[in-house]
Amino acid sequence: MIDKNLIGYSFEPVQLAVEAGRLKFVAKALGLTDPVYIDAEKARAEGYSDLLAPPTFPFMLESDALDLEGLCDFFGQKVKHLLHAEQKFTYHQPICAGDQITFAKTILEIFEKKNGQLEFVVSDNTLTNQHDILCVESQTTYVFRNA
Repeated sequence: MIDKNLIGYSFEPVQLAVEAGRLKFVAKALGLTDPVYIDAEKARAEGYSDLLAPPTFPFMLESDALDLEGLCDFFGQKVKHLLHAEQKFTYHQPICAGDQITFAKTILEIFEKKNGQLEFVVSDNTLTNQHDILCVESQTTYVFRNA
């Protein structure tokens, strides 16, 4: 059983650089054709500071910020039992190439279903840029299978 006393725990924030090459790669992999994702000049002409990050890019930053094995150890679980159940985003400010993002995660909720066979951990996450401007709030739900 995951210790419910972990609710409210905040992990140490992690600093992440947003790189133009990676944004282009992700945009192409997702099939995004809007020039703001692949052409820096066109992105700047549209009012962005540089290439715009695709809408789901904050999840990639979250993945970069986390050591999944360490996260699972923290909850007393194994990586092989971890599933990503849900992700929600609230966007406040664009994330662009060249940004330095601070990713912070706080445990919001821990609950179980199916008599403890499934344990859920919900976290609130914030992504703030180098100007201390909140760019994205997200909520991640993990599920651990206890079979």
